[in-house]
Amino acid sequence: MEATGAAALSETFVMIPSSVKIVDVGPRDGLQNEKQPVDTAHKVELVHRLQAAGLREIEVTSFVSPKWVPQMADNAAVMAAISRQPDVRYSVLTPNLKGLEAALPTHPDEVVVFGAASEAFSQRNINCSIAESVERFAPVVAMAHENGLKVRAAVSCALGCPYQGEVSADEVEHVVKLMKAIGVDHCGIADTIGTGTPKRVQAAMERALKHFPLAEVSGHFHDTYGQALANIYACLEMGIHQFDTSVAGLGGCPYAKGATGNVATEDVVFMLNGLGIDTGIDLDALVDAGAFISGVLGRAPVSRAGKALLAKREKAAA
Repeated sequence: MEATGAAALSETFVMIPSSVKIVDVGPRDGLQNEKQPVDTAHKVELVHRLQAAGLREIEVTSFVSPKWVPQMADNAAVMAAISRQPDVRYSVLTPNLKGLEAALPTHPDEVVVFGAASEAFSQRNINCSIAESVERFAPVVAMAHENGLKVRAAVSCALGCPYQGEVSADEVEHVVKLMKAIGVDHCGIADTIGTGTPKRVQAAMERALKHFPLAEVSGHFHDTYGQALANIYACLEMGIHQFDTSVAGLGGCPYAKGATGNVATEDVVFMLNGLGIDTGIDLDALVDAGAFISGVLGRAPVSRAGKALLAKREKAAA
C-alpha cells in the first residue's frame, strides 16, 4: 500500500541536518556588480572579518577579464594579501582556461565554474548552447584536478530565467548531467533571479541528487521575491547541508531593477541558530563584518537580521 501524508514525507525526506556548511560569496558574487570601485584593502579586510566570524568557506574573487568585470581586476592582489587560516578554504571563480591559469599562482583551494539551465540565457549571454558552454569547462576541470583542486559547478537560472521564464526540472537535470560528465566534484543549484519556491526547489534538487551525493549538492538562492529562507528550509528537509550566502546581502539581481540579490548570511545563520543547527559562525561578529562592508559601500546592510541586531545594540547603548 502506498504511503500517504506524514508517512510519505518521512520516506521522501531525511532528517534535517545537525550542522550546515555556509560558503560566503560576498567578496566575489556580492561585490562584483558594485559600480563603485572597492579598494583591495577593504576586500581583504572583509575576508579577514568573515574568517574571524567563523566562516570556513569563502569565495574570494573571480579571475575574469577586467574588461567585463572591472571590480575583480585586483584578484591576484587580494589573494596575495589574505592572511590565510589553515582551516579555511578559499575559492575563486574561473570561467575559462585563461582564468584558471591566472588563478593557479595564487593558490586557491577550490575553483568554481557555472553553466545556465536555460538555453535562452546561454544564447543571450555567451552566444552558445548550454552543451557548448559546459564543454568549454572540460579543460578547466582537467587542469584543476591535475593541480589538486576541487571543482565546484553552479547551475545558474535553475528556477527561472529572465528571458524564457520558468525552467523545468528536466532542463536542470540536463545541465547537471553535463557537469557530471566533465568531472566536476560538486553541483550547486542556483536560483539566479530569485523566483523559485520550495516545491520547485525540491524538484530541482531531486534531479541533482540523482547524479551527485548529498554531501556534494548545495543551494544558492537569491531573495528577490522573499523566498530564499523558505527555499533553504525546503532543502534542509531533504538533508542538503551546504548553501551559498552573502554577508550583508551583498549583490543585487541584475535582471530585476532595485531587487535584492543573494540571501544574507546573517539571516540564514539567525534561522539556523533558531533551528539548533550548528554553523560554527559567531552571529555578532558576522553582523560586524556586514556593517563594515556596508559602511564602505555607503549604505545600510540588506540583511534583516543584521539591521535588527544593529538597532538592538544601538538601543542598548543609548
